[in-house]
Amino acid sequence: MARRIAAGAAYGGGGIGLLGAAGVGLLLAEVQLAKRSVGGGSAPVPPSGDGWYGLAYGQTEPLRMGMLGDSTAAGQGVRRAGQTPGALLASGLAAVAERPVDLWNVALPGARSDDLDRQVTLLLSDTARVPDVCVIMIGANDVTHRLPATQSVRCLAAAVRRLRTAGAEVVVGTCPDLGTIEPVYQPLRWLARRVSRQLAAAQTIVAVEQGARTVSLGDLLGPEFAANPRELFGPDNYHPSAEGYATAAMAVLPTLCAVLNLWPETDRLDATRDEDMLPVAKAASAAASQAGTEVTGARAPWALLKHRRRRRLPTAAEATPAGAVPPGATPAGAVPPGATPPDVPPDAEESQHVGREA
Repeated sequence: MARRIAAGAAYGGGGIGLLGAAGVGLLLAEVQLAKRSVGGGSAPVPPSGDGWYGLAYGQTEPLRMGMLGDSTAAGQGVRRAGQTPGALLASGLAAVAERPVDLWNVALPGARSDDLDRQVTLLLSDTARVPDVCVIMIGANDVTHRLPATQSVRCLAAAVRRLRTAGAEVVVGTCPDLGTIEPVYQPLRWLARRVSRQLAAAQTIVAVEQGARTVSLGDLLGPEFAANPRELFGPDNYHPSAEGYATAAMAVLPTLCAVLNLWPETDRLDATRDEDMLPVAKAASAAASQAGTEVTGARAPWALLKHRRRRRLPTAAEATPAGAVPPGATPAGAVPPGATPPDVPPDAEESQHVGREA
């Protein structure tokens, strides 16, 4: 389906949808039910994160970064500029590059992919501020507002092409998994997950073909949402909270650094992390089903599938070999700090301290 959508976008097709008529009817009925819960609160207007980050590294030769997309890219749901994904990425990029970063965020809440043309025009309007790298997060509103999939990816491909022609590197955070939204129930949850992944895979194909790298957001926050829904959802039960945006930003940051040659690159693929070189369409499908996966174009029609996210740290019990003493525990026969060893007279203990002081 992703290949058909991408091909339809390339050759002008417009009739390929993500769901059949019956599926759309059911989806609309379920959406009306979900709307009673989603948006029950109010999401604050996203703060502007525009400005310089990493001024500790000086005020010359900044890296110029552009942020495009919808409410996720804008950071709707948080109240402080430093909590928006653009600010988080700019701060992390400055720390890795040891250079200041000039961020210009033109993302618009509620935007669909057909708004990217306006955003790119705005971003390139200042010839003295042409970005070195751009991050695009788009797709959720395309699904909820039923924008034809071929039109969606056609607009994305055109935006990436314009940015690449202007000399900017591009990283695309593909459509998130709308099936993770807490108030959405079955069968809408299954339908939302299906159409989200299909669109994400199609976005990956067209973005890689235009020279961008993609990072699948997918159900990146799924486990966290399930465990801490009140912490990772914003007040409107739809947009992420500050912790949610931080999780997404940290998944994109390694690719953002890699595209600027600030991150160690290697041609050796780590099989233990399911990294591989695959045809672009297969790599796109695999990435859509596993959040945090990067897809980079290689030799056409091949692409590299990489997992740059940090490995899960083992728990204390998992990290302790059999028979070993857990961190912080006292080995059998050992004396806890501050305790007097058995069979040692008090005067002997005192003499030991005196000897150490001497």
